[in-house]
Order: sequence, then C-alpha cells, then structure tokens
Amino acid sequence: MNDFKLEKRKYILCGAIIAVLFTYIIQLFNLQILNDQYKTKADSNAFYKKTIYPARGLVYDRNGKLLVYNQPAYDITFVPREIKNLDTLELCNTLGITRDDFVERMKRIRKQAGFSSYTEQTFMSRLSAEEFARFQEKMFLFPGFYVSKRSIRQYAYGAAGVLFGDIGEVSQKKIDKDPYYSRGDYIGTQGLEATYETHLRGEKGVELLLRDAYGRIQGKYRNGALDTMAIRGKDLTLGLDIELQQLGERLMQNKIGSIVAIEPSTGEILCMVSSPSYDPRLLVGRQRGDNHKILSQNKHKPLMNRAVMGTYPPGSTFKTSQALTFLQEGIITAETNFPCGGGFRAKKFLQKCHAHAAPLPLAPAIATSCNAYFSYGLARMFSSDKYKNAQEAMDIWRDYMVSMGFGYRLGVDLPGEARGMIPNAKYYNRHYGRWNAVTVISIAIGQGEVTLTPLQIANLAATIANRGKYITPHLVSNIENDTLPSIYLTPKYTMAEEAAYEDVIKGMRHAVLNGTCRAANIPGIEVCGKTGTAQNKGHDHSAFIGFAPMNEPQIAVAVYVENGGFGAVYGVPIGALLMEQYINGKLSEESVKKAEYIQNKVIHYGEGER
Repeated sequence: MNDFKLEKRKYILCGAIIAVLFTYIIQLFNLQILNDQYKTKADSNAFYKKTIYPARGLVYDRNGKLLVYNQPAYDITFVPREIKNLDTLELCNTLGITRDDFVERMKRIRKQAGFSSYTEQTFMSRLSAEEFARFQEKMFLFPGFYVSKRSIRQYAYGAAGVLFGDIGEVSQKKIDKDPYYSRGDYIGTQGLEATYETHLRGEKGVELLLRDAYGRIQGKYRNGALDTMAIRGKDLTLGLDIELQQLGERLMQNKIGSIVAIEPSTGEILCMVSSPSYDPRLLVGRQRGDNHKILSQNKHKPLMNRAVMGTYPPGSTFKTSQALTFLQEGIITAETNFPCGGGFRAKKFLQKCHAHAAPLPLAPAIATSCNAYFSYGLARMFSSDKYKNAQEAMDIWRDYMVSMGFGYRLGVDLPGEARGMIPNAKYYNRHYGRWNAVTVISIAIGQGEVTLTPLQIANLAATIANRGKYITPHLVSNIENDTLPSIYLTPKYTMAEEAAYEDVIKGMRHAVLNGTCRAANIPGIEVCGKTGTAQNKGHDHSAFIGFAPMNEPQIAVAVYVENGGFGAVYGVPIGALLMEQYINGKLSEESVKKAEYIQNKVIHYGEGER
C-alpha cells in the first residue's frame, strides 16, 4: 500500500515538473518567435534604421516645360524612449516654438493610433534649409531627436492648382491598407498627385546605422553593405499647355465657372480651368496648413475643381446632341423645317424663343439657337410610330445621350468626377406617373433635369470635331517607363453616324459666320461653335462649345461662366481667345486688348456682371 502511494506521488511530481517545463517552453517560443517586442527593443538599442525618402517624380507640360519639381526640406523626428534630460526650453528656442506648443505636439503624438515609444515619430515637418541648419548646430543637445531629409513640392507657375493637387501626411487608415507607408510619410491627397501616387512616390531606401551603449550613432553598420538606395518616382508629361492654362485662368479672373480644352485626336486635356482658382505655391512649406484652412473656408470653394465636380444645365450647347439623335433616328433630315413664331406651342403650353426668321431648317436652327426647332423635334420623336410609346422613345433617347458621354463618369484621371444627370423613362414614371413629351420638353434645350459637367460639355465638342468618336479625356499623356491605361488610348463611338455629324458641323460653322457665335470668327481659322444660355434662378449662365479648324481640328473647347448671361457675352469670346492662342501660338494685338477687357470684368455671384 505504501509502495503504491509512493509510486503515485512520483507520477504527480513528474507531471508537475513536465507541466512547468512545457509552460516555460511555450513562453520562450512566444517571446522569441511569435512576439518581436524584445527583439525590437534589442535592435533599437543596437541599430537605427534611417529611412531614405525618394524624390517624387517631376511633372512637365506638353511642350517640355517643367511644372512641378522638388526642393529639399527637413523633418525633425524623435524616438520617445531615447529622450533623456531634455532641455525643453533650448529645443523650443532653437525651433522657434513655445513650450505650450511643445507640450501640445507631444500630447497629440502620443494619442495617435499605433503610437510606440520604440518607433520614430515626426515632431515637426517641412523645415527650410535655414531652420535645419540652426537645429543641426545644437542637435547634440537633444538626444533622441533626429533629422530626416525630405523633398517637398514646388511649382514653376502659379496656375493649375486644382489639377496638380496636394501632398499631405498619410492617414492611419492608409497606413493600415498599404505597407509602403509609415507614420509621418507624405502622400498625394488631391488631383494628379493622388491619381498617380504609386507612380510619383518612388521607392524608399534604408540606411542601417550602428549605435553605442549610450544610443549615439557610431556610423554605418557593416559599412553600408545592408543599405538600400531610394528609387526616385516616375516623371509625368501632361497634355496640358501651361500658357493656354494661364490665359484661361486670367480670363476667368473674378468670375465663377470653368474652361476645358481638349485635343480631339488624342483626348489630351490642353487646359482645365476652375474659377476661382488658387496659386499652388500657397500649399508649400510650414504655412501650408494655415493657407489650406483659408482656402477651404472661402465660400466660392477655390479648392473644388468645377470642371469635373460641378454639374450644370448645359443649355443650348446640348441642342447639338439633340440634332444628332433626331438625324440618326430619322426623325428629321437636314432640310426639315419647323415653325417658331415666338417658341414651341402645344395647346396652352408655350416654351419661348427669341426673335429670328422662321420656319427654318437644321443649320439655321443651330446658328440662331432656335428653342422651338429642337422642342418640336423631341415632340415628334416621342410621338413617332417608330416606337411603342413615349417611354420606349425616352429610353432610346437616353441611350444616345449615354453613348455621347453623358450621365456617367467619363473616367478622367482626376479624383472626384461627377456623373451629371440624364433622365430615363423610369425616372419620369416615378416622379410624374403619367407624362408625355410636353412634360419633359425642356430637356431638348439642355434644361430641366439634364445636367452635365464642363468636362462632358467639352467632350461633346471634341466628339463633334471627330465626327462621332472620342477618347476618354485625360491630363497625363506619358508616364516615364510605363504605359497609359488603355482607356486613354482606345476610341469610343457614339450611336450617331458621321453623316449626322457633318450636318451639325455645317450648322455650327454657320453659327460663327452668321449666327450667335460671330464673336468667334478668327481670321484664317475655320471655327465651328454653338452658344448656350442656361436658365438659372439668378442671372443666366453663359456657355459655349467650339472647335477649330473645321476639317483638321486641333482644339475643342467648352466655356461655362456662372451668371454670365447670354452665351455670346462671355462664353464665345473666351472660347475664341483660347482657340486663337493655341492654334496661332499667340494672340493678335486686337485679341490682347479683348483679353484684358474680359479679364477685368467682374461677375458677382448670383448677380451677373458689374
């Protein structure tokens, strides 16, 4: 019996010893293999991994002019656990900040998600060379603090701010999503900087430095054998003509609206103006935050790119798309006449039109911008025996509009593009129940529920210039050692055929020679155009589309000036000046005076010019 008890105790004791040993083994495995906390501590005592930041890619215009480049800047970083006996007052005086600012910065850094006292934190960013030199002289007094050389964007011209975009500190959300980024890194946040971030950012390098027992840097580890070089970002070449861009921004000074010019054969954007605009150099350096706040609080939203984000009724510029649809569907021919007599009439309903000769065929209808002509055309289409009912005709009409690039995002290489609005039969069934052509007749003249972005309106002009095809508009024409996405190389075709486009082009040429676009008649250049006056709760919007030359188009342009009145007042002359500048390479003396006159005109928001 005693032998049995003794034997039992022996097994219990052995089991306990084995359990304790097993627990120790698991814990050692966890600490040494699974958990790298202690390895990180040991490595941080012996090594300092210094990140070498690459220079971002440069940006050029279509003529090789440098637009966006880099200049050196410096970040002050620190490793919290390495700070010992810090002379806070001396540090603050050296960096030109107050003690309260120091305390606030430290508090904010420690509250950030993922904070670790063993990892490098950014204390102050974007120091100038002068500020860096002053700090470097005294850096030995501040153990735990380091300097990282960075590069920040600089701009050769004070134009195209909303196109280039901005650089800001990366968010924790982005860090969690993309392992490339670490706390304190910069990333493109708007415009081309955001769209082409992965091309522009390059690849970081790492320099492995050896520390002594006191944490002081002793030099490179293994003479730099394990260091990796930073690889600079890829350069971008834009289709943009910076001189054309500058002219457009000057002409839109003290006005609200947009200009978009496209090279029809390639879809490259020659200029894209959003007004009011801002000088991109305001968002560089230590004053970036303050300037950004001022811009973001401006009620006229200069940070918003109206060319792709703004949606407007296209007004009479839209009549060209209606003519193409009616021609292709056989609703009209170029010789079809409609009456006017003050507008479109249906029983007691009247959609007004301005005074002009009537009845008239298609080309003069485009030239005089007759509301009645296109309203009668839509009414005839919606009541045609060709379709089962008005609902079917409505959806076919919408298909034509979508094929022309309306109602959906075109896919421009800028963030935030709006899609605009092209209604269909379901939309009207939901909102009206029973409806007919008269209910929706305003869509025939680019009013009612129809809205487009200025980019879509410009793309309409480019499509007409190309006689029925377009390439998705884009700013970047070349990426260094890379290819553009296929969307920017492949043409898209509309539902209307070339013959229909030729009839519309005749009307647009007639508009320049004898109609509402006479102010766009440039000596030696065959210009085609169409005005637009978009109705508005306040003063009407002034719009214009055009292209030139007629048979070998080099530029298609859309102008939209909020509260500018008739299309002929601002839209036409601005568009003509852009076309003249691009095709001739300069403005005539008379045009220079005209540009100065337009530049100095002020349009108050919602009130028209003063």
